[in-house]
Amino acid sequence: MVIVCIFKTFSTVYLESIARLKLQPMENRAGTNFAVRVSLIAALGGFLFGFETAVISGAEKTIQSLWSLSSGWQGFTVASSLIGTVIGSLIAGVPAQKLGRKKVLLFIALLYLVSAIGCSLTSIWSLFILFRFVGGLAVGASSVVGPMYISEIAPASIRGRLAGSFQLNIVAGIFVAYLTNFLFVDMGEDSWRWMLGVMVVPSLLFAILLRSIPESPRWLWINGREEEAKGIFQKTGDELALEEIQRESTTEHATGAEKLFTRKFRKPILFAVLLAMFNQLAGINAILYYAPRIFEMAGFSQAESYLQPVYIGAANLFFTLLAMTVIDRFGRKKLLIIGSLGMILFLGLTANAFRGDLAGNQYVLIYLIGFIAFFAFSQGAVIWVFIAEIFPNSVRSQGGSLGSFTHWIMAAIISWTFPIIVESSPQGGYYSFLFYTIMMVIHLIFVWRFLPETKGKSLEKIQQELGIQ
Repeated sequence: MVIVCIFKTFSTVYLESIARLKLQPMENRAGTNFAVRVSLIAALGGFLFGFETAVISGAEKTIQSLWSLSSGWQGFTVASSLIGTVIGSLIAGVPAQKLGRKKVLLFIALLYLVSAIGCSLTSIWSLFILFRFVGGLAVGASSVVGPMYISEIAPASIRGRLAGSFQLNIVAGIFVAYLTNFLFVDMGEDSWRWMLGVMVVPSLLFAILLRSIPESPRWLWINGREEEAKGIFQKTGDELALEEIQRESTTEHATGAEKLFTRKFRKPILFAVLLAMFNQLAGINAILYYAPRIFEMAGFSQAESYLQPVYIGAANLFFTLLAMTVIDRFGRKKLLIIGSLGMILFLGLTANAFRGDLAGNQYVLIYLIGFIAFFAFSQGAVIWVFIAEIFPNSVRSQGGSLGSFTHWIMAAIISWTFPIIVESSPQGGYYSFLFYTIMMVIHLIFVWRFLPETKGKSLEKIQQELGIQ
């Protein structure tokens, strides 16, 4: 019931914000409501994505002790989910293209459910790795198919906010994971099982609600089911998209089957890969996966180390929600530039806090909240929206897989190496956060000089401006 209330609350917030801004005429309000409801159901995969990503932070030290793992094997145990994520993101595009977005989303919900049950019940390390891997497959696939589905069904005028609702659900999942970790930490030696097992509830809800959504209209169109696609476009109030998709599909049918890795798509490929790389080179997953450990390194007590991530999760949720209210007004590029400047500042301050013997530095919490705020306002809100926007219908599933694959490869590397680096040297925390700071300086230059703006444009118009015909 709590999850249902959260879902209804998000729906109400989005509907009211759209109504206040009068983004569409009154006669199209019903279509807007339909698009919002369907998009938010698909975005619940993001909630599970975020929960699966962050929940391990509360259990990772207990697991290391339970199975007597070295820092290297501990890094592998945490990163095993990310290995699954890399594979899931790489292969998700193929079934999404052949079977449809909705069927793949239903299978993803099943994977989340299996992972939650398996991780919470097993006492064998190898099986724990297997179920973590299954959860990773779900995360990787949902990071491709969820934003893809939403971008294909959302009207252009509110696409940024609706595609961004996937990220909003990610950070909601992260916040709930941190909160349940804190609530369950004193439940005894099996507290980690409760932390991991509670994901069963949203997994079931996701599977049930998915049965009520339609297939992507653009997928229906390119698979010859044009009348069904027209009916869905009419329900969303985005009938203008019909004219543009007809023009694009005529060109695609004339040129035959599309392959992603051609000179024609070099710009969207480059933008998707670099944006995905920089998203992880900010160090976000190291912070999300190892938050209690980082706070213990800074001198906080164990109880405080489980409470501080709740504040980080709350800041992440608040600033993502703020970004969602302005992403279609300010645009993607402006948010990324603002975020880069803030992340450079707070990552630099965090690096300095870990320089030398500064145990007990209480400012680390402030610095990390500052970093999370700017990350959520920029990269966190933009990445899945932007990657889903810049590829044409014919290769969107392949392009989404490429961007997500790159993102999760970098996440696996960062998460696997972080405990090795921080345990190998007294200055490990300093070196890690200094590296993240330098990467954000390079990211700022990339966004400022090269990244295009996509706000308020139809998917087909974006392709034209990128020179894709």
